[in-house]
Amino acid sequence: MRIDPAGWPFLAVPLGATAASVAVGRGAGIRWVRLLTWPSLALSAYMALFFRDPQRQADSVAPADDDVISPADGIVMVAGEPQPGVAPEGDWQQVSVFLSVVDVHVNRAPYRGRITSSTYSPGSFLAAYRAESAHRNEHSELWVSDGDRTVVFRQIVGVLARRIVTRVHTGDELATGERIGLMKFGSRMDVFVPPECTVLVSRGQRVRGGETVIARWSAPR
Repeated sequence: MRIDPAGWPFLAVPLGATAASVAVGRGAGIRWVRLLTWPSLALSAYMALFFRDPQRQADSVAPADDDVISPADGIVMVAGEPQPGVAPEGDWQQVSVFLSVVDVHVNRAPYRGRITSSTYSPGSFLAAYRAESAHRNEHSELWVSDGDRTVVFRQIVGVLARRIVTRVHTGDELATGERIGLMKFGSRMDVFVPPECTVLVSRGQRVRGGETVIARWSAPR
């Protein structure tokens, strides 16, 4: 199983503690020391689960030119009309995906194109399911344009998330479904598409990053 590079420091500590408790417990024959291996192993397993980076359909098959795909695994919180005060200026539709602490947290580009704007905003750590978290919480915002088509998406931290990792920058060319970073420990992603797109998901639906089509341009090129 592939692990995102950001996860190795979090794996190293519990794995080291596991190895140390096994060595000490074996040498001293102290049962309670050996018992410490189980919490360490459990923490190691969770960190591996959290930072896993599975292959997805977009890694081997290029999505259709008109498809906007989910940037993350999780549950759709908003689909269609944007939440008040959340969308960028202009006329947009919104799709928001809430990531639980057991979902894959590697984030992907929902649509291809050139990054025309990349901004980071520090902020609060409200629960990611609250509407105000979209503009009050720490977040990054990327604008991607492909000709006359523009998609905006945000990485937004939650109560437990304390760091956003964004590995792309203004001027980079992205492919639909390309990995762009991750968020550590529970968060949400917002995608904003123009009115000429048809939103294809509904509130409460589970989606998979790099696979689920969340919107489609109504008029193909």
